[in-house]
Amino acid sequence: MSEARRSPLPPSRRQVLVATVTGAAALAAGNTRAAAGDKRSTLGAVVYCCGIRRGQELRRDPKSDLFEPLRFLRHCRDLGLGGAQLSLGALDKDRVKAVREAAERHELFLDGIVTPPRDAADVARFEAEIETAAAVGALAVRTVVMPGRRYEQFKSLQEFRDAAAQAERVLRLAKPVVERHKVRLAVENHKDQRLDERVALCKRLDSEYIGACVDTGNNLALLDDPYAAVEALAPFAFTVHLKDHAVREAEDGFFLGEVPLGEGFFDLPRMVGILRKAKPKLRFNLELITRDPLRVPCLAEGYWATLPTVPPTDLARTLRLVRANAAKELPTVAALDAARQVQREDENIARSLTYARERLGF
Repeated sequence: MSEARRSPLPPSRRQVLVATVTGAAALAAGNTRAAAGDKRSTLGAVVYCCGIRRGQELRRDPKSDLFEPLRFLRHCRDLGLGGAQLSLGALDKDRVKAVREAAERHELFLDGIVTPPRDAADVARFEAEIETAAAVGALAVRTVVMPGRRYEQFKSLQEFRDAAAQAERVLRLAKPVVERHKVRLAVENHKDQRLDERVALCKRLDSEYIGACVDTGNNLALLDDPYAAVEALAPFAFTVHLKDHAVREAEDGFFLGEVPLGEGFFDLPRMVGILRKAKPKLRFNLELITRDPLRVPCLAEGYWATLPTVPPTDLARTLRLVRANAAKELPTVAALDAARQVQREDENIARSLTYARERLGF
């Protein structure tokens, strides 16, 4: 048989995956732009929205990182987003110029992500990253001071108190740096401190350059009222992680599932209205991590090791909220094949953007 007439070899699994992932990205981007009438949204996105896609691409090519600043900015542009929150690191002058020009060219706002200084020896690293954030024109730099979920990470109240004291120490190390460079450091409410604890910390630090990255969903896991949390943190807000949640009871508490905007039980127009009233120029970023629901074991004994003073009324209110808004089904991702996981992630972003434009004015 001649070469021209030989039957083609069937595609490999890797080729199928590459084609499916690439096609899903193009479809999601096209659907988003079409829904928006090709008008760019003013909503940005946190890099964590694209974690599955990044992982798949890195497995295909370890040198291809979606979270590299210029690549992620192009990705946000292609999706019709209006900004990006990403880790910038410490960039040289040429890279700073390239990132700043890319953001300006694509009309994207920039938020940074940074790790606070661990100790005095780490301040120089932190300052270099803050200098980069200032040079590229970042509007705010998001950070966390106690990574992990309080009820999972700490086994005793004293262990939590020690971590909280260390968190305040590192922010005090960061304070003169961000004040010197006039960069706003936005500390996320990260399932670490209850509402009253975080507000008290902001007041003690008393700096116009240290405030909040307001996550609209996280404090529910600590039995705070989600609307009260947004209201109390709004005066300190420098940037926002906008998210929606679906909930369902579990034997030892409840499940908390991240879903596209408008598909959970949050009154998002109310939350956005509170934040815009407090800070009319505030920028918002979608933070939707496509993953299986998280379990909040608020009826298990271990959950209360670091939360002994939470009023029983807060537990009762939260469980009433869960029961009144229980989802028939919570989305799961882990059981899907690799290509379908990427497709689900892309769809979640596209549906969120459509809702944000049509219902929230982004």
